[in-house]
Amino acid sequence: MTLMTTRMTTSYTASSVRYFLQDRNVSVLPWPVKSPYLNPIEHFWDLLGRRVRARAIPPRNIQELAGALVEEWGNTSQRELANLVQSMRRRCTAAGGHIRY
Repeated sequence: MTLMTTRMTTSYTASSVRYFLQDRNVSVLPWPVKSPYLNPIEHFWDLLGRRVRARAIPPRNIQELAGALVEEWGNTSQRELANLVQSMRRRCTAAGGHIRY
């Protein structure tokens, strides 16, 4: 098994966590600090933003924006979320540049 970690996340860089992963033969890949490209949630936020911007009537205030985001979150299928997670293999093996979904 391989796990990607950030250098800045103390929960993954703590020695106790490193030992735990090592004891279980989990290989840890280097992950560039603050790399949104390799984080599925960042791509999910992008998806939500595009859906909210595509609405016929855009949100006019913070409350409407929050409501639209919650509604679009609820409209997201498990398949879409799985696609984001599964795209990680392509992202990790990319030779640079931007990868399209």
